[in-house]
Amino acid sequence: MRLRCAVLDDHQGVATASADWSVLGDRVEVVALREHLEGEDALAAALAGYDIVVTLRERVPFPGSLIARLPRLRLLVASGMRNSVIDYAAAEAHGVTVCGTASSPAPPVELTWALLLGLARGIVEESGALRSGGPWQSTVGADLHGRRLGLLGLGKIGSRVARVGLAFGMRVSAWSRNLTAERAEEVGVELAAGKEDLLAVSDFVSVHLALGERTRGLVGAAELALMKPTAYLVNTSRAAIVDQDALLAALREGRIAGAGIDVFDLEPLPASHPMRSAPRLLATPHLGYVSRANYATYYGQAVEDIQAYLAGSPVRRLP
Repeated sequence: MRLRCAVLDDHQGVATASADWSVLGDRVEVVALREHLEGEDALAAALAGYDIVVTLRERVPFPGSLIARLPRLRLLVASGMRNSVIDYAAAEAHGVTVCGTASSPAPPVELTWALLLGLARGIVEESGALRSGGPWQSTVGADLHGRRLGLLGLGKIGSRVARVGLAFGMRVSAWSRNLTAERAEEVGVELAAGKEDLLAVSDFVSVHLALGERTRGLVGAAELALMKPTAYLVNTSRAAIVDQDALLAALREGRIAGAGIDVFDLEPLPASHPMRSAPRLLATPHLGYVSRANYATYYGQAVEDIQAYLAGSPVRRLP
């Protein structure tokens, strides 16, 4: 019997061109879905006829209640090797194999610096003014050289962000609950005395932590109040680490100079969402992982996962 495979959230229409799906031959029919499916009822209806689902990052939750409504589902492939919105116990109980793929830390590092530099030099404002016949030079750039970059998290992504900051001549410090002085020294940065100290002294703060119970809401109103009015916040990690309402208030009231945000509590962001019109905000639609090389890895290894599953020897199983 020919199996059916749904590829979710192919917004750019590139999933089937990013890998060689033809190696699956006549065994699997692949259908790429470009529109985001919102809500369990919509997902259950759209995916009822599929045996395999390839999901992109953590855009679509797969709780036990949804998995129970997909009796044909046998293989769920997630991009990356960490996914907090899949109920693994329910998948196992319903006979669904869950596999992942590799994911490069390079694209989110690059986007972090695109946002930070865009904020520091007023790129959006100046480009918009130049193209529309507006004023010639209306902003004064914030220097990087000699300024303090504070990193919340110094893992695979945070450490790479740190090294770029050092190359710009910035003073770099980092903090997380488990960060040691030895690890900070290994990367060449200072270990902050605490989260509050890092926020208070930094000119730029960038978030690079995994989302968990200890990091959810880590940066709220009290933490944002510690930041300098000339400081910028960048978050390309997980939206829930920074309290969105508190950030909106800080931006509207001018209590920080600006923010660069790539992740949101609700994705895709509704047209009327206040984050779309917030002042002092440089925002991108969760592009941190979106690059040609990363997509080639995601979808290429998704094909490998499907091949291995069909051969009876699943690879890169999660969790």
